[in-house]
Amino acid sequence: MINEEIKKEMNKHNSNLSKYACKDTEAIYLKKRDEDIRTSYFRDIDRILYSLAFIRYQDKTQVFPRTKNDHVSKRMIHVQLVSKIARTIGRALGLNEDLIEAAALGHDLGHTPFGHQGEKFLNEISLEYNEGYFNHNIESVRLLMNIENYGLGLNISVQVLDAIMCHNGEFLLGNYEPRKKTKEEFLEEYKNSYYDKEVLNHLKPMILEGCVVRVSDLIGYLGRDIDDAIRLNIIKREDIPNMVADVLGVTTKDIVNTCIMDIINNSYGKNYIKLSDKVFKAILDLKKFNYQYIYSKAMSDEEARVLKNKFKILFETYLRDIESNNMDSPIVNSYLESMIDDYKNNNTKERIVLDYMAGMTDDYLLKEYERIKGKKS
Repeated sequence: MINEEIKKEMNKHNSNLSKYACKDTEAIYLKKRDEDIRTSYFRDIDRILYSLAFIRYQDKTQVFPRTKNDHVSKRMIHVQLVSKIARTIGRALGLNEDLIEAAALGHDLGHTPFGHQGEKFLNEISLEYNEGYFNHNIESVRLLMNIENYGLGLNISVQVLDAIMCHNGEFLLGNYEPRKKTKEEFLEEYKNSYYDKEVLNHLKPMILEGCVVRVSDLIGYLGRDIDDAIRLNIIKREDIPNMVADVLGVTTKDIVNTCIMDIINNSYGKNYIKLSDKVFKAILDLKKFNYQYIYSKAMSDEEARVLKNKFKILFETYLRDIESNNMDSPIVNSYLESMIDDYKNNNTKERIVLDYMAGMTDDYLLKEYERIKGKKS
């Protein structure tokens, strides 16, 4: 029996939201939702936090793989920074913080081991085997809908799933305006993103909270990645171009604060998220600097070549293991054995291997490679 007074208390925040916010009563689900005292997006947070994929964040590369410096960020730190940045903006604009937190914490669940290099390798494999484009934002949605909970999914709201799908901060805009969608339109975009690059490259969130998460992803990694690069002696803080430093500052604290306040001041009371031209230009310049002096040096060409070969060997080995029903292989005796029949029967063996490898942590991928290599020697 649900106490209606407690439920009313849990819903109280909805009465103070902006007219542009997405209220809990507007939540759309793909399956029937069981009622409890939690509001819709608050429950989405819990389901994401308690997912197995969330645990694996702790050993997934953000930018720099396998460093010996304990103060260099992992994926777990990045999603928490994005969540705090996004909730700060959301609270100032009167938006739904629960929805924002759920999307921010879940936005990278589908990210591969070894960061964007791993994503690149799985994309190449996916295209080679006619499984379409592999992108971590799409895999994050797939994981929540079709992989977690042994293939049953977690029944996350469409609004949160859409914000996760459209979060990709790589495509920088100075103005983020939501595009209304039905449940069917969301599913169609998700489906088409595997095979139509135009759809993939032009995804827009259906709600303002999704726009906040998208811009917060960008803010969350630009400054922090500089700190990590400095700790690893890849750059010095004085290397940051003056045209960036003069506008944003040179510390993570200043960069994040400048961007947050610029967004709030330019977006308050509006149905879009906007950066001033000056700050937008500085962010573009900082992103260009990061790519040239940080991301390009996160892994050497030789390291990338070796890692790519490991991805290829693992993929081909797992394919054979599924075909031969090799019960000595963890993809068969652990992963597939625990999944429901719908998952096993309605996915190609190639897609199953992609799901399995995308879910790996850095260390587990390397351990599996050594195990397979040992059997061959």
